[in-house]
Amino acid sequence: MNYSMTNTWIMKETGPDKDEKYPLSGQKKRLCFLKNIITNPNIIVGDYTYYDDFEDALNFERNVKYHYDFIGDKLIIGKFCMIAPGVIFIMNGANHELNGITTYPFSLFGHGWERVTPTIEDLPIKGDIVIGNDVRIGSNVTIMPGIHIGDGAIIATNSTVTKDVEPYAIVGGNPAREIRKRFSDNKIKELLELKWRNRDIEKITENLEYLTGKKLKE
Repeated sequence: MNYSMTNTWIMKETGPDKDEKYPLSGQKKRLCFLKNIITNPNIIVGDYTYYDDFEDALNFERNVKYHYDFIGDKLIIGKFCMIAPGVIFIMNGANHELNGITTYPFSLFGHGWERVTPTIEDLPIKGDIVIGNDVRIGSNVTIMPGIHIGDGAIIATNSTVTKDVEPYAIVGGNPAREIRKRFSDNKIKELLELKWRNRDIEKITENLEYLTGKKLKE
């Protein structure tokens, strides 16, 4: 299959404005280009990634749980991702100490209990959550701390992701398990090398038929 991007025609349209908050007319406050509504500097989102929320797209940051500045972990999401309503990201602030007899957070409540306040080194920090490019995340998915999801992956609705996801894999369940790969290993290698999302938007627009499978050639 040939995934090369052609130069055979030029289209007048170059797609929506990547800096538009709400790109769909009539869907204001529901579907947004996510990077344009984020206020937390530790959430980094690529161009054209969208989030859809039945109530208000501004709910997104509320769904990034236990994201405390003093820990410094990041949620990094690539370009052209699709995030459905109710997706929850669990950050490292949810983790408790594991070395004692109990994991109860005594220090949280003060009144003398603060003497056992853990340091960052005491906590099981698992790193940033990193979502690749062109990733589709279904409704009500939960993604745990430190998870990396590869380019082109699909996460099924209601899944809980506890392990890294390979590029172009389809995963589902609780905990999420790989169901299958979207393409053969050779095609996945070709797509990862192509990096179509890094092309100029004019070139992407010219090649929509190829990218969406309408003109892929064997």
